[in-house]
Amino acid sequence: MDNPLSKFVPFLVGEFPKQFLELLNGVTHHEQLSKDDLKTKLWNAYEFGSRHHEGQKRISGDSYFESHCVEVAKILASWNMDHITIIGGMLHDTIEDTNATFEEIEENFGLDVANLVNGVSNLSGIRFSSRKAKQAGNFMKMLISVAQDLRVIIIKFADRLHNMSTIKHLPRIKQHRIAIETRDVYAPLAHRLGMAKVKWMLDDLVLKTLNPDIYKEIESKLKSSNKEREKYIRTITKVLNHELEDYNINPQIAGRPKSHSSIYGKMLKRGKAFEEIYDVLALRIVVKKIEDCYLSLGVLHQKFKPIQERFKDFIATPKSNGYQSIHTTVVGPIGKLVEIQIRTAEMEETAEIGVAAHWRYKEGTVKSVDNHVKWLRELLDILQSEENDPKEFMHLLKIDLFGDEIFVFTPKGDLVQLPVKSTPLDFAFQVHSEVGKTCLGAKVNHKVVPLNTELQNGDTVEVITSSSQSPSYGWLKFAITSKARNQIKRFLSKQEREESAKMGEEILTKSLRRLKMLNRLDEVKSAYSKFGFGGETQLVEAVGKGELSVRDIMDKLAPEKDPIEEQETSRFFNLRRKESRSIKLEGITNIMANFGKCCNPIPGDDMVGFITRGRGMTVHRSQCPSLPLLSEESDRLVPVDWEVARNDLFNVRMKVLGQDRKGLLKDMTETISKLNINMTSVDIKVKDAMATAILIIQVNNLKQLDRVVRKISKVKDIDYVERAQL
Repeated sequence: MDNPLSKFVPFLVGEFPKQFLELLNGVTHHEQLSKDDLKTKLWNAYEFGSRHHEGQKRISGDSYFESHCVEVAKILASWNMDHITIIGGMLHDTIEDTNATFEEIEENFGLDVANLVNGVSNLSGIRFSSRKAKQAGNFMKMLISVAQDLRVIIIKFADRLHNMSTIKHLPRIKQHRIAIETRDVYAPLAHRLGMAKVKWMLDDLVLKTLNPDIYKEIESKLKSSNKEREKYIRTITKVLNHELEDYNINPQIAGRPKSHSSIYGKMLKRGKAFEEIYDVLALRIVVKKIEDCYLSLGVLHQKFKPIQERFKDFIATPKSNGYQSIHTTVVGPIGKLVEIQIRTAEMEETAEIGVAAHWRYKEGTVKSVDNHVKWLRELLDILQSEENDPKEFMHLLKIDLFGDEIFVFTPKGDLVQLPVKSTPLDFAFQVHSEVGKTCLGAKVNHKVVPLNTELQNGDTVEVITSSSQSPSYGWLKFAITSKARNQIKRFLSKQEREESAKMGEEILTKSLRRLKMLNRLDEVKSAYSKFGFGGETQLVEAVGKGELSVRDIMDKLAPEKDPIEEQETSRFFNLRRKESRSIKLEGITNIMANFGKCCNPIPGDDMVGFITRGRGMTVHRSQCPSLPLLSEESDRLVPVDWEVARNDLFNVRMKVLGQDRKGLLKDMTETISKLNINMTSVDIKVKDAMATAILIIQVNNLKQLDRVVRKISKVKDIDYVERAQL
């Protein structure tokens, strides 16, 4: 294929590869292109990809390009994607796996295709783990990529779907890693984007990989009951068609068993055997108009007895991913329960491929995908503020991405969607940020309730506001939505900065007055650039926080002329410093002190002391989870500083997670040994190809511990390292 004329040969002789023709015939969304133009564009991409992937084989021995890249393009075509996305799918591995460059792809196929291929390549470089801290960063990268162009993740779904369907050729350990990644990342994200068909296909493939025996058992039982099931479907379909014809409704009725993963999930949830799962059968009625959906429902319920508690109307209240359908379960012929879904043809397409069904490519610009991914837009708004806090981000991600939903109403009857376990506070922020910030209380179903009350489906919520009310740290204990938590944290952060600025102004004024230098106040403030600040306010805030002392400022302004004794200003800062070098119990002497076993502080940690009854004082880390319980007796809390010898050692428990391999423990222990760190205990366990190691090491301070964590994190196949409780 090195001959540049070779790409024109198929047009001259009229013979194209079978794989290419299958792809071409599978394209349903032509946009403004004629069939000849589409053929030319797709063939140019086919020839380009084939030439660059020449000689590359999959583990199965098949041609990499034809057996994978073209198959990915076929999947995209079946999802009604535009030719740009299909070409991007066909070439998705060229930058990563061949010598093709971004510029080369842009020159041949345009900037959009080049960006898609590059975006997929960047996603492929992300290694996911089900471990919190690392997972958070990986999710951030992926969501940001998605935000730039949703087609990137759609291509990635097609790639992952095909890889999972051919996973049997890979080593068992690699199969497990990819399957777990698919289960924890891609399947839930597909669900959130409304791609139900993709989700259940991925779920089934994960079950087949991780639990092959269970999958085979369900498969065998489904096959054994296949004839009986098909007969039953024909019976009920005939009855429904007959009934609906009288109302001039000509529906498409199809029946299929539940997915293997869905059946297995219900077996686990209900603690029942396969034979006890009645709703193995699912029937789908597809009609032309929304009115026909409700008419069909009425006819269905007249003919068969409905199960009241298993009725859901997702047409009137669509899911946040755009899914619409009516779900009902009826007692069919011979007393068998049948789950039935009723929807229009448009709803059917949306239910199957979700956001992909709404994608259109027009005149070189990407049309935005409205409310179907509103949740994603909102989540991305907070990425920048939360990206330095992986735990917080994962909390929000769990709620916004994986959580189930409830539907509540405003007093006017407007519908509001919220995650399960939402509170009136979450509701208030969902209505409007200002309503949330001034929320004083709430009425649920006309009864006054606390702000931490858990809302239920169908509740009517009325927010009580007050202009004098403002967010507090206590709100973060029960606010669960990303919007609420982000707004609360922004307000508190602003408030803290204002308080620090006020404190800093006071410290500067009093200190300079005492030194008879008050006339130099403006000069001191204007020297902000010498300390790396962007303005006077930042300098004053730093003083208020204890990050910068008046002595530091004056020594830098006039080191010879204006020496200031430390004792002049120390009393302003002792309580404000975030880090101290010694252990002192301010205002208290000769008292017995113990370290809290719940958090085990070490030098460098922010701390607080708690005066116990009969046991002296217990020292905790300021972020210790026990402290909220103690805050009710805040009068027994005292400020604490460190006062220890340099050679004092402190035990720290570390939890290390990674992919199991030969020599993993050896590499970890050698890394710790090279740092001259004593290790007193080690315990390692392996499950699902993942290794969990518990280490107890001895360090002098937090700085030394951080160095250990960084070094271990760099060990090959280590996914996550954290400090744990002793």
